[in-house]
Amino acid sequence: MNSPTSYSADVVIVGGAVVGSAAAYFLAAQRDFQGSVLVLEQDPSYQHCATTRSAASIRHQFSTPENIRMSQFGTDFVRQAAQLLAVDGLSPELGFHEGGYLFLATQAGQAILEANHALQRSLAVDVAMLSPAQLQQRFAWINSTDLSLASLGQSGEGWLDAHALMHALRRKAIALGARYLQAKVVGVQRGAQAVQSVQLADGSTVRCGMLINAAGTGATALAQCAGLTLPVQARKRCVFYFTSSETAPGCPLVIDPSGVWFRPEGKGFICGVSPPPEQDPPCLDFEVRHELFDELLWPTLAARVPGFEALRLHNAWAGHYDVNTLDHNVILGAHPELDNMLFANGFSGHGLQHAPAVGRALAELVCFGQYRTLDLSAFGWRRVLAHQPLREINVV
Repeated sequence: MNSPTSYSADVVIVGGAVVGSAAAYFLAAQRDFQGSVLVLEQDPSYQHCATTRSAASIRHQFSTPENIRMSQFGTDFVRQAAQLLAVDGLSPELGFHEGGYLFLATQAGQAILEANHALQRSLAVDVAMLSPAQLQQRFAWINSTDLSLASLGQSGEGWLDAHALMHALRRKAIALGARYLQAKVVGVQRGAQAVQSVQLADGSTVRCGMLINAAGTGATALAQCAGLTLPVQARKRCVFYFTSSETAPGCPLVIDPSGVWFRPEGKGFICGVSPPPEQDPPCLDFEVRHELFDELLWPTLAARVPGFEALRLHNAWAGHYDVNTLDHNVILGAHPELDNMLFANGFSGHGLQHAPAVGRALAELVCFGQYRTLDLSAFGWRRVLAHQPLREINVV
């Protein structure tokens, strides 16, 4: 019988999906960092991680300035990924399609849309406001009779191959010296103010100078191992793929006032919606909630796009958001009780698009002890511990 192994690394990252791999890449690429990086990922197939089961989109239309800036960096990074993430002359193909987001508002939501638009324009977001008449002229297939206003992202927003981005970050991080180990963390050994090591399911120990929690839906359990309470829960989200005789030319990712969303995918469309709060318990199963499509999605889609009334459902899958129950924004940085444990959790569906910015931010915290390029201190633990939410209104 093999005895447990002892590992060590200057930085240990728990979670090797898009956020953890972005952190590994930016650390390994940072000239001021000369240490070692070890990424612990329990499922190297990534078949159940949030990254590969997401709708894989980037948008700039947020209500929080920091979220906007992170998405803007995400777009810039994806546009340059072929050069930045090339390994041995091979460049990743991310298939980034800048189709834009289209937020629709009735009179009840008009004031919020206008306020968000003003903020977005102040931060150079390429977004346009459309009247119902302008909306109808541009997208004749939309039923706009109940709408008062719409907001359309004209560049920088769209969708991409999430799996390709994640693996490109992973490959580049490894090429730059980061190590990946298939392992499940089951314990954290800590002192008064610092993490000393983590324990793995096989009995092995990993000593670390810095620990980064990028464990997605497993982040709360990891925090508990360190004696900390993280207000993050796994919430199931279902995505449905359908085809229709209505091709909806020029279709962006559309956000209906009801919260229902849809966008083109291949020869058809994908769509989804967040369940009502009372029907959205914490869970980790992958069973598709088909009643959401029958009772909510299909009627809403048919009302918004009359040509969708005769749509045909082909496929569906379920994934999970790591939801910050306080304010739907990421919790980023060190907890006051632990100087060397950094958190990047509770993205609430924004993890893919914000991974490049958060990966860079984590690398800066490790190397310099502070943010250098984009101040993300608003997402720190202080507002969590004080129960002062920094609310993101545009949650999809």
